Amino acid sequence: MRAPEKWLTDVERERAGRFKFEVDRECFVAAHLLVRVCAAAVLDVEPHELTLLQYCDLHGLGHGRPYLEQAPELGVSFSHTRGYVCAAAGPGKVGVDAEHVRPGPLDVLLADRVLTPRERAMVTGNDELMRHWTRKEALIKRGELTLDKLGSGGDDLTGRHVLEWSTGPDIRVCVVTDSPARRIPIPE
Repeated sequence: MRAPEKWLTDVERERAGRFKFEVDRECFVAAHLLVRVCAAAVLDVEPHELTLLQYCDLHGLGHGRPYLEQAPELGVSFSHTRGYVCAAAGPGKVGVDAEHVRPGPLDVLLADRVLTPRERAMVTGNDELMRHWTRKEALIKRGELTLDKLGSGGDDLTGRHVLEWSTGPDIRVCVVTDSPARRIPIPE
């Protein structure tokens, strides 16, 4: 069963309408619906009963760390990259990121921007680069790292639970939580 778009808030619908490409709009919508399904499973409620909100001081409504109006203490996070979506919900802080792995030689510009010198010395390919990137992006979504600190701050995951996987030949995913997490694939 496909989750209905009527679960989305007006802000989410407005943001979804701004995507240039339909596939990107569909991924945005799917991620916002999927996080409700994940949270509903944790909370033992119906997904349509949950209102997903975001607010950022810089960009306003629809941006920033997501939270549920009905359960703001529950950690929720979602990610979408063209053709793939994922979401996570659980106690404490939650961060999830999914990224495409570029084919070909190492993306040196990105590696130099996001990796510490120590990490950069060890990374030789884009899959390893995306492993670090998804970890760091998950930490950003948890509020523990910032974009301006990527190249100086590592992806220290001490005391956190990490769930990582690759999907297909070119997607890398990382979930960072405060408690053990498990992957539950959603049937297509």
